[in-house]
Amino acid sequence: MKLQITGKNIDLQPTVRSYVERKLGKLSRHLPNITEAKVEISEEKTKSPQYHFVVQVTINSNGTLLRGEEQGEDLFTAIDKVEAVLNRQIERYKGKRYNKGRGSSFIRAKFSKEAETAQPTEMVTKVKRFAIEPMSVAEAIDQMELLGHDFHLFHNSDTEELNLLYRRQDGNYGLIEPELGGR
Repeated sequence: MKLQITGKNIDLQPTVRSYVERKLGKLSRHLPNITEAKVEISEEKTKSPQYHFVVQVTINSNGTLLRGEEQGEDLFTAIDKVEAVLNRQIERYKGKRYNKGRGSSFIRAKFSKEAETAQPTEMVTKVKRFAIEPMSVAEAIDQMELLGHDFHLFHNSDTEELNLLYRRQDGNYGLIEPELGGR
């Protein structure tokens, strides 16, 4: 497992690095195909001491991303908390991988011009880039649930196109299959 540890507003001591390596090294016992883990440790200037240290961990396990973020008044406490979060996510992921046969309802929506309205560029505060892996709709649902997001952009391996999966207010899922519209 390739481990990348970065500090933001903090100087990382060797004891902290070895503690993170030891704690996150235990995760590979539960999920042996972890290829890399990115750890970002930051120190925040907050009035509340329980939010002083923030630890974010993103694990890549052959294209499946698991992410955890925790805060604490002590750096080692925050690391312990994020390790517990990732352990729960790994157990849930392993349970979902082996739990076959669950049904899902999908609603196909057309990509309309109303959804295509552009916002001014000064409204965009962050741009995120990530590699899109080909996967089935069921795998996209698992990935979205593991990340804890309400939507997931993926390359549908069945249709060979980009799709957007989202969680509906009724608890089901929706699937947007964009198509180019004529002007």
